[in-house]
Amino acid sequence: MSATRVGGEAAEIARAEAQAVLALVADERRRGRLADLVAAVDDGEVDGDDADALAELLELGLQTGRLRAQYGPEGEQAALGLYRRLPLGRELARSASELNDALAALAGRTLDRITVTAVGPGEYGVTISTDDYEIVLRLGRAGARLATIGA
Repeated sequence: MSATRVGGEAAEIARAEAQAVLALVADERRRGRLADLVAAVDDGEVDGDDADALAELLELGLQTGRLRAQYGPEGEQAALGLYRRLPLGRELARSASELNDALAALAGRTLDRITVTAVGPGEYGVTISTDDYEIVLRLGRAGARLATIGA
């Protein structure tokens, strides 16, 4: 897997967020992981565990609104752009693309029923049914994914 380049405003945000968390964390293992992340950002690229740690950090800041509050809309967009280039962000895009491919099978069909169920905390199932087809999607913290597809 290739490294992800980190530069400009996104690098400044990544460094600042990692250093902010590093200042609060007491666990030595976690501190080491964050220190490694800061060093990788300073080197201009992340991969492997550093890329995963950065994705988790950005994900938290994006989900909570912290990045927008701290760095404004432009900073939030810079962080989001970086997140999308990281392996976890690319995986979310791939998952969404697979869902769109599955949903394309419904084109031109008459929808009979759409239901949403709570599967668990932060996890939902969406069932879309036609007279001869059914797709079940899962939506949650891990992203959107296809659960079942069939006739």
